[in-house]
Amino acid sequence: MNTRSRRVVLGVATALGCYVGIWAAFFPEAFYRSFPGFGLHWIDAAGSYDEHLVRDVGGLYLGLAVAGLAAIASRSAAPARVVGLAWATFGVLHFAYHVQHLEGSALDVVGNVVSLTLSAALGLVLLLPPRTRVELVAVTR
Repeated sequence: MNTRSRRVVLGVATALGCYVGIWAAFFPEAFYRSFPGFGLHWIDAAGSYDEHLVRDVGGLYLGLAVAGLAAIASRSAAPARVVGLAWATFGVLHFAYHVQHLEGSALDVVGNVVSLTLSAALGLVLLLPPRTRVELVAVTR
């Protein structure tokens, strides 16, 4: 069963995928210069601009978002768990790279680590097995 809480986690992951994906895929220069927003600059600190790479990242996030939408619509937990596997794989690898290449101010470093941890955690939570409904049976003697 695809529970309400699983759909909420999928919704958060899908929103994240849309936020990053739309920005990177359709506005790659702006994404490069000002991601994640709020006056912070995480991408341009890492090297020179590569439109192809930025658009590919946008496509990756949009693909994860579309898969998340499909899983939200499903009555089964299986599609959500597959989407969770994809998010977890990407999230853990993405996190592993960035914690070895921390750049910027203390706020940038903390923001980067926290956001990447949460992103990977969304996928890991979706991997959890579905809750099963336990029916209580009255025992009589």
